[in-house]
Amino acid sequence: METAADATELRTATPTKTKPKRRRGLLRYPVVRQLLRFTGVGIVCTASSLGIYAVLRPWIDPQLANAVALILTSLMNTALNRRVTFKISGRKKRAKDNLSGMIVIGIALVITGGSLGVLHLFRPDATVSDELWTTTLSGFAATAVRFSLLRHWIFRRARHV
Repeated sequence: METAADATELRTATPTKTKPKRRRGLLRYPVVRQLLRFTGVGIVCTASSLGIYAVLRPWIDPQLANAVALILTSLMNTALNRRVTFKISGRKKRAKDNLSGMIVIGIALVITGGSLGVLHLFRPDATVSDELWTTTLSGFAATAVRFSLLRHWIFRRARHV
């Protein structure tokens, strides 16, 4: 018979007979711990995405550079959030998680791409620096949406870790 830990792949590396770690203050809430880990993953992925965008932007359209940067970092983002933020390991449901993660990245692309569209509507002569600021700031909104969707839709099986 499969246990709940087996079904969700939420297992510790070695079984222990000690009491669970008691956390104090805000860290006693799983959502706070997840937000902290999610922030770390987000910093790595955002830096990667901005770096890719900055390299591509002199040669291609800003919307295309944004799309390429987000798509290239999306699998890394989903994999890191799966493992680090929500503590899910193993191959079970990995393909489904990655597909769902692509949908979430698509939503982020609409948010950041829309912000670039608005920027170029009002400032057709915007610099690459302006574009980077715009995608970074709109990325904050996309990040809030992403965390919510990851926590309540894709990785809901691990919401309390």
